[in-house]
Amino acid sequence: MIDCHAHLADEDPDDNARVLRVIAEGDAAGREAMTRLLPCLGFHPDCFADDRPTPTRAVLDAAIAQIRKHRNDISAIGEVGLDYWWVKDPERRRVQRSLLEEMAALSTELDLPLNVHSRSAGHYTVDLLLASGARWVLMHAFDGKASHAVRAAEAGYLFSVPPSVVRSDQKQKLVRRLPLESLALESDSPVLGPERDRRNEPANLTFPRDFIAEVHGFSPDRVDEVTTANAKRLFPLLTTSCG
Repeated sequence: MIDCHAHLADEDPDDNARVLRVIAEGDAAGREAMTRLLPCLGFHPDCFADDRPTPTRAVLDAAIAQIRKHRNDISAIGEVGLDYWWVKDPERRRVQRSLLEEMAALSTELDLPLNVHSRSAGHYTVDLLLASGARWVLMHAFDGKASHAVRAAEAGYLFSVPPSVVRSDQKQKLVRRLPLESLALESDSPVLGPERDRRNEPANLTFPRDFIAEVHGFSPDRVDEVTTANAKRLFPLLTTSCG
């Protein structure tokens, strides 16, 4: 299985350009697990939260420069996106949207996929990405309406499902509306586990895998196969580094 979005590294609270996203691949054939950790590099939208100092243009430019410098070594640009849960101020939201437009353009320029956060901003994020012409997109832990997810899936966007699907009516509706070809697996560890107050980990990918299998009437092995293929299609570095 491939974990398309996990946080397995410690964060430096003073470092706004975060290398956090980890794509981990394990051999599902019963052999000893093989794991590869493939980083993404981006600017997390939480950095615009109302209770934090507003990121300066110099900080944003430094993050973009790092993405350009390491474009051959990262699997995607991310975590980027919109967050309307922590960001209420209209001006901060405007700057957040502007940066996501920049990230979408950079994704196209560098031929790198986007790993996208959209907490409490689902349809705004989808609208912006579609209008920006973004083509290679992972919508991670999408919490918007399934109807908006369908629009994005029709454009080829992939939606990764976390273990919290077993306790989330919204994410269950998402899985039911989207075809298997539009789904991937993620842990978003250490959060979004099957139990709200317990630390999550990539091993819990079995929860979304099994839920997807039950909903769509496939075996867990078939879900492994298709979601792995989906992830490798979106993240070419998975194929070149993991085979």
